[in-house]
Amino acid sequence: MAKLKIALTKGRIEQSTIQLLEEIGINCDFLRNKKRKLVFQSPYDDYEFILVKAVDVLTYVQQGVADIGIVGSDVLYEDEREPYEMLDLEIGRCQFCIASTPNYNPFDYRRKIVATKYPRTAARYFQEKGEDIEIIKIEGSVEIAPLLGLADAIVDIVETGDTLRENGLVIFEKMMPISTRLIVNPA
Repeated sequence: MAKLKIALTKGRIEQSTIQLLEEIGINCDFLRNKKRKLVFQSPYDDYEFILVKAVDVLTYVQQGVADIGIVGSDVLYEDEREPYEMLDLEIGRCQFCIASTPNYNPFDYRRKIVATKYPRTAARYFQEKGEDIEIIKIEGSVEIAPLLGLADAIVDIVETGDTLRENGLVIFEKMMPISTRLIVNPA
C-alpha cells in the first residue's frame, strides 16, 4: 500500500498542525524530535511527512510530490497557483492588517507607499478599494519601514499585535483573516 504523503509547513504552525494530527489519531511522536531532518516515514501508519517552507508546500502538492499540503491561507492569497482547498483547519489564526505610525492618515489622498512581504495580496486589496499605491517588497521585518521613512504604511500578518506595539505602530485596518488550510492538487 502506498504511503499518503503530507507536506507540512515548518515553523510557526508546525506544532499546532502536529497537535491537530494527533487529535485525529495520527501518532506523530517521531516528528517531535526531528532535529534537522525534513522527510519522515511514520513507523506507525502509512504516512510520509515532508517539512518545508510554507511557499514550497504549494509546489510539492502541485507537482504531485505530496498528496496533501497544510499551509496558511496567507500563502494561498499571495500565490497565483490555485490548489484545491479542502478544509479550513482553524489553527494559526491571525489577520492581514494595514499598520503604521500613529500620525499616518489613511484618508490622505496622496499616493501612498506600502511595504510588505505580500505584494500581490496588498495590490489586490488596494485595487479593490480603488486606491493607487506604490508597493515596496520587503523580505525581513517590515515594521521598520514606516519608522525609517521607507514607506507610509505596511501590510503584514498580525497575530497578537505585540511586535507592532513594541515598534510604536498601530493597526489602521484589518484586511482579511488568515488560518491554516488543507490543500490537494486539483488533478
